[in-house]
Amino acid sequence: MDQGSGAGPHRARGCLGAPSCGARAPGAPWARFSAWLECVCVVTFDLELGQALELVYPSDFQLTDKEKSSICYLSFPDSHSGCLGDTQFCFRIRQCGGQRRPWHTDDRHCDSGAPVSLQREPAHYFGYVYFRQVKDSSVKRGYFQKPWALQSLVLVSRLPFVRLFQALLSLVAPEYFDKLAPCLEAVCNEIDQWPAPVPGQTLNLPVMGVVLQVHIPSSADKPESGPPKQCSHKNLLPAPVVLTSVHELDLFRCFRPVLAHVQLLWELMLLGEPLLVLAPSPAVSSEMVLALTSCLQPLKFCCDYRPYFTVHDSEFKEFTTRTQAPPSVVLGVTNPFFIKTLQHWPHVLRIGEPKMPGDLPKQIKLKKPSRLKTLDTKPGLYTAYTTYLHRDKALLRRLLKGLQRKRPSDVQTAVLRQHLLELTQSFIIPLEHYMASLMPLQKSITPWKDDFLRSLERSGPQLTCLLKGDWLGLYRRFFKSPHFDGWYRQRHKEMAQKLEALHLEAICEANLEIWMQDKSEVEVVDLVLKLRERLVRAQGHQLPVKEATLKRARLYIETVVGSLPKDLQSVSWDGAVTQPLLPSGVRWSCQMPEALASELPASSRPALTTA
Repeated sequence: MDQGSGAGPHRARGCLGAPSCGARAPGAPWARFSAWLECVCVVTFDLELGQALELVYPSDFQLTDKEKSSICYLSFPDSHSGCLGDTQFCFRIRQCGGQRRPWHTDDRHCDSGAPVSLQREPAHYFGYVYFRQVKDSSVKRGYFQKPWALQSLVLVSRLPFVRLFQALLSLVAPEYFDKLAPCLEAVCNEIDQWPAPVPGQTLNLPVMGVVLQVHIPSSADKPESGPPKQCSHKNLLPAPVVLTSVHELDLFRCFRPVLAHVQLLWELMLLGEPLLVLAPSPAVSSEMVLALTSCLQPLKFCCDYRPYFTVHDSEFKEFTTRTQAPPSVVLGVTNPFFIKTLQHWPHVLRIGEPKMPGDLPKQIKLKKPSRLKTLDTKPGLYTAYTTYLHRDKALLRRLLKGLQRKRPSDVQTAVLRQHLLELTQSFIIPLEHYMASLMPLQKSITPWKDDFLRSLERSGPQLTCLLKGDWLGLYRRFFKSPHFDGWYRQRHKEMAQKLEALHLEAICEANLEIWMQDKSEVEVVDLVLKLRERLVRAQGHQLPVKEATLKRARLYIETVVGSLPKDLQSVSWDGAVTQPLLPSGVRWSCQMPEALASELPASSRPALTTA
């Protein structure tokens, strides 16, 4: 809430649990809890004192003053929202002060098997909010005051599992507001017993007498896979509540007012264009921003985004400065003040009040940015952007006909999600094929050799997508976006890891005893260091290596160390880690093709040569 907040949020008034400090070790209490959540916060609003962080649980989790301030302000709808009763929304804040909890092996294992778009955030926190506004007879009445009690329960996590945490909040928050601290402590203890969110597994998560059954997405899953199958737990009582997804929103409901412009918005997201979303409430704001950032899946959204943003945010000056071009960020706001502050932004989407579920959606009109002048600007998409691809009118007709026939929302969402998935895949598959064609063979390391833009004539998106338009122009602009840089770096990393894994397998298949016959001690020690480094990386799930190869690598290390003099055998090799290297004398030049590199600014061209 904006009113009464001039003095800023107040410090926490109390904590549950032991007042210990410091990061949690893997075997310490709450280590399993932290696989899902960083902490749970309770924030209250006082008409005289403003926002106050009442509770942080577990109490050993440390938040900086800036993070506390952000959580306090973002946990309440601002005074322009008019939210009454209960509402849910989410926000995303930048972590301050560096990493305070060590990454466990289980965390890396979960991330390595998850789709890139669903891996835990290393530098941001998600805040999942359940806000309640109820009458409170204890509040003194004043001319401008109403007897309301305002309170929010916030789940802070690095995981973008919005559907799961919203379902969890809908169970926990009403009970907490009724029973307070003892209820919250019991829930946190239950979460501390949950199994880790390992990709590919279907888990049963008990909480408050209910079992939530969820499937944790894996990078091996097909994007169009259906809801999770029931687990064979015969004695599981009560029957589990099956969540069809831990992260996917009702896209059709989110995009109802902008169905005519979905393809334009998809292009804006693909190109990393700055976009301001002005909505009537934090719930609508956060859902629209999350829907927009998810429409590129399976491509990872590499730009910054804030599902709910206020003038009190610590990044407010950074995002609203006029001294430089607007940053590549999607901002969700509810305060019309941003219309005036961000008039220089090239794209502004203003959403009106949501319509009744049965009504045909009134489509937001496309308007020129020059008409964006007053705070009472009407709903619309204000942009001068011209799409590269022609609009798919058949999709819009199909969705509107589904509304007329009262087709279920989940079916409409499936149609829309399938369209966006095919559009993204049609765009990215030619790049994937081109990158795969450059992957060096196990015995032959070759440089880049083909012109990607020329290859589009024979293997471009026209093979899998019926949409016409300037695909080449879209690719050229995409090459300058943060999404291309993120995609390219991820693929380069995967290729380098694959080469290291192939090298390790080749070593394990060789006869090392013959190799060592004419080698000096320095060369033998260097081999041990390289093998040891690969082994450590593979055991940490950073290299795609089979368990049989790991066993042979350990045996080879023992054999090689056993051949060294006694003084060298006594050295602790476990801590020896060197930089990853390819076989001696081999150089893999993974530099960007000139046709691609020429499209990028010189300052952002990645130096990607591995020796």
